[in-house]
Amino acid sequence: MRKKITIISTILIILLTIFCGVALSHPHVFIAQRITIVFDNQGLAGFNIHWTFDDMFTIMIAEDYDKNQNKVLEKSEIALIKKEAFSYVSNYNYFTFVKIDGKPFDVKFIQNFSAEFHDKKIVYKFFIPCHITATSNFKNVRVASYDPSYYSAIFFANNGSVPLDNSKSFKVRAVIKEDKSTSIYYGQINPWALFLDFRTK
Repeated sequence: MRKKITIISTILIILLTIFCGVALSHPHVFIAQRITIVFDNQGLAGFNIHWTFDDMFTIMIAEDYDKNQNKVLEKSEIALIKKEAFSYVSNYNYFTFVKIDGKPFDVKFIQNFSAEFHDKKIVYKFFIPCHITATSNFKNVRVASYDPSYYSAIFFANNGSVPLDNSKSFKVRAVIKEDKSTSIYYGQINPWALFLDFRTK
């Protein structure tokens, strides 16, 4: 009898720990993301990403990295931001999870990182290379944006159509919607994703 009570108590403690974690965990950083689909002569070249952060994160970056407090980020300050307040997300695919025809594509590096203050918000800009040669058949690409830990919440700020760069040679279909095939935060959240199909004309 005593053994049964101990087992039940242990199970209750585990369940309480899990449910308390769910109740207490929530995002601390909020990111509004804009994405532009970039093509080259061969097909898809990659994605230009803009992250606009919330007020609290902006204040933190301004206090820690705008050393002269002139509200303009110099090259040395941007380099330090990249090193200390951005590069760590490389461990999480830069919060960008890509599938090409259903197969995962690891985002191992980015290009052209910059940071600036715009409308009193800190904005990160960077390019994610993702080269896919176009064919006469549609290529399917899904780009889901999320922090697996849900410490940061990422929202697509694109409304309506998704901007395209150098796409005139291709037939393109692009939509941003909830990715119901992916869940985070104890299965409670489905992140939003870009669903892209393209082929030669």
